[in-house]
Amino acid sequence: MDISPSRNWIDPAPCLPETSGAGGVLTSGQVASWRRHGFAFVDGVLPAELLAQARADSLALFPNAGSGEAEHVTDFGSSGKMAFPSESAAANALTLHPRLLRAVAQLLDVDVRRLRLTQSDLWPKYGRHERTGGSGDNADQRMHLDYPNHYLTHPPPWERPEAVEILLYLSDVESCGGATAVVPRRGDDDPAYAWPMVNMPGVGEHEWINDRATAEATLAERAPAVAAWRATHLYRRERPVKYRNGSVLFYRHDIWHRGTPIDLGALRLTMNMTFRKAESEWISTLSPGWAWAMYRPSRVMERLIADASVEQRTVLGFPPPGHAYWTVETIDAVAARYAAQGIDMTAYRVALNVGAKTVPPR
Repeated sequence: MDISPSRNWIDPAPCLPETSGAGGVLTSGQVASWRRHGFAFVDGVLPAELLAQARADSLALFPNAGSGEAEHVTDFGSSGKMAFPSESAAANALTLHPRLLRAVAQLLDVDVRRLRLTQSDLWPKYGRHERTGGSGDNADQRMHLDYPNHYLTHPPPWERPEAVEILLYLSDVESCGGATAVVPRRGDDDPAYAWPMVNMPGVGEHEWINDRATAEATLAERAPAVAAWRATHLYRRERPVKYRNGSVLFYRHDIWHRGTPIDLGALRLTMNMTFRKAESEWISTLSPGWAWAMYRPSRVMERLIADASVEQRTVLGFPPPGHAYWTVETIDAVAARYAAQGIDMTAYRVALNVGAKTVPPR
């Protein structure tokens, strides 16, 4: 992996330390970077023990780096193996970690209870000998924005962000390569961020192609002005992030970025997460609905709901205390549903002014 200064690396900056309260996680400078430039790249958000356990859980499920099976992993995702809610308690805990939620709330300038989770998956990317995925191969991505497969619409003007995307790295760039490259926004008159943002494969008349070489060659043939614009304003300005195990890249649906190749025979593990404002319903939930997991024999989702804080439940779409959904009848019914897992409905009863009550399991 070339980590020479000539590559114009972006280094992670330490976030604020853990406190006993519910204060901020990101510094004012990191929040300003996300809002002005489209990303904040930080270290120290999440505890080392959870990161280590999530990595171990993943390595037990995924093909070994350099194996024949790994040569055929050419696309994104974990094929459901580590999608939230997974059987990895550590991965689930990382997804809903209070410090992560508070950081996202800082960026969007909202209360944690106004956040909604739309995506969480821990997936591998391998350094392969052959790019067997054709035009959809993810080894060396074309420069792109993430909004087309999240939004039913188009992101609003820059000063009105609606969502935060997250890359949590469980590997080290010096051992496996595969740095994410970003194009920092330079201001309202930045030509790379001219409105509307449609100069990419998969939008409008441009065919969806993931492989960089194929995408740019196709654009050069069919839309030469777009290809020239991308070469000038995107690729020449890209900067790779020098991630470490535990580094977090907070970014946006409307920032240009791409994945670069993993070193041959290596494995990079990342968690991809997205949180939106509760009211932004035109941003779709990419992961299968959380309730779909309720019939698993492990009861992973039932236990997660019962053990979660009020804020964590709300991020998953559970009505917050005081919501119109809650009546004496619905509180009792939900308490009965999760009684075997020991759910505490006190906060919901207090908000309704009905006091505490325990519903025994049936």
